[in-house]
Amino acid sequence: MAISKSKVAVGLFIAGALTVIFGIILVFVGPIIIDDQIVKNVEINPANDLSYTMWKDIPVPFFMSVYFFNVLNPQEILAGEKPNLEQRGPYVYSQKRWKDNITFHANNTVSYREYRQYFFERDMSVGDESDVVTIPNMLVLGAAIMMEDKPYPVRLMISASFKAFKETAFLTKPVGELMWGYDSKLVDFLNNYFPGMLPPGKFGLFSTFNNSNSGLFTVFTGQDDIRKVHQVDSWNGLKKVNYWQSEECNMINGTAGQMWPPFMTRESTLPFYSPDACRSMELVYQKPGMVGGVPVFRFVAPTTLFANGSDYPPNEGFCPCRQSGLLNVSSCRQNSPVFISQPHFFNADPSLLSTVFGLSPNEDDHGLFIDVHPETGVPMNVSVRLQLNILMKAVSGITETGKISEVVMPMIWFGESGYIDGPVLKTFHTNLVVLPTMMVYMQYIFIGLGLATILGAIFLKTRDKDNLKDPKGNSNGDERQAGLYVISNADKAL
Repeated sequence: MAISKSKVAVGLFIAGALTVIFGIILVFVGPIIIDDQIVKNVEINPANDLSYTMWKDIPVPFFMSVYFFNVLNPQEILAGEKPNLEQRGPYVYSQKRWKDNITFHANNTVSYREYRQYFFERDMSVGDESDVVTIPNMLVLGAAIMMEDKPYPVRLMISASFKAFKETAFLTKPVGELMWGYDSKLVDFLNNYFPGMLPPGKFGLFSTFNNSNSGLFTVFTGQDDIRKVHQVDSWNGLKKVNYWQSEECNMINGTAGQMWPPFMTRESTLPFYSPDACRSMELVYQKPGMVGGVPVFRFVAPTTLFANGSDYPPNEGFCPCRQSGLLNVSSCRQNSPVFISQPHFFNADPSLLSTVFGLSPNEDDHGLFIDVHPETGVPMNVSVRLQLNILMKAVSGITETGKISEVVMPMIWFGESGYIDGPVLKTFHTNLVVLPTMMVYMQYIFIGLGLATILGAIFLKTRDKDNLKDPKGNSNGDERQAGLYVISNADKAL
């Protein structure tokens, strides 16, 4: 028995209506499903194999690029002239990072130590670790500043010690030794007579970095509140540090600097605690972008990051300050007169550029940024760049300092970079970009398909009615019957 077009039309109408309703439900339920999957994948939970492994073993390639400021006129500097610097580098090191001593706690936090190792990458570098450069001798110039307020006889004794150990104001050594340490009898001497002034063992700019960890971090897992995931609860058991002059500056804010809570907006910021800088920092939104097909928000260092207390009052606690753009970290570096800045004094007081030759700051080469996938809080591309500077000047009684004009002297700058690539990027892109996008498209496909089916049903129903009516309003069946009646009467007449 043939199914009437009217019944088909009704069936299509019902199917179309149900499809539209399903599509509308997806419009409201779809984002909830997506957000729920994001929450499950970004919380720190061993049950999430992919995300937990990424957090624990960090399969993302990290590199540290180091640039030395080679001093071209050391003797002229001792006579009071302006330093003339030549940038040398990069000397590139790949990094291996992993977390160990992982312990979960009942209050939804987890403690761990993150370890790091560095491996020199000759093919990515402009030279070899055997390259020889000249930089300020921190042992001499740093100790001179630290001894400035000591009695004059003590300064004379320190100067005599420098002469005995043949230490001068500038140091010429291979890059590898400057990076990872060299034996120094002066270090042993200073530690014997002034305990705690310098770290024991070999002296090098990064000697405490290799095969080391960044301290004991305790962070929230996000299992009870995803808004707190990765945020630091304590560092080395501390809720705050005591390096600075105000409660606000001593606060440990934000995350450990690797991931942030999900669902970011353009009003979000990236707060994090940096053990290397001994303080919390905060980056601000700059612009949207794409990394490997994944949408990201770029966050950069605000101009106020290293501003002094006069230009930005909340930073008064980081003083004693010099020009804006310098962070005095002497309080967490054995009182050595060390300052951190952005490379080439980028975003710093222009007066700093006038004190040395050889600097040319620009955002592309010297700016600091982190590209974050806003839906998950996962960094896709990171470039953190910082410069190490030392305050140097002539100190009475320490003849090694000569007539050095007071200047904050750049020594090196380094950039730590990392990016998600390869299979990790492909998996990330598929699970957190492609599938959610397909779900969004499916909503509109169902709605569009349902509406098309409803229109088809209406069209079919209309055509069915048209076929059952003549132009005068009679049905086709009546028309056929009328035609047979006329033919029959005609036969009779004949």
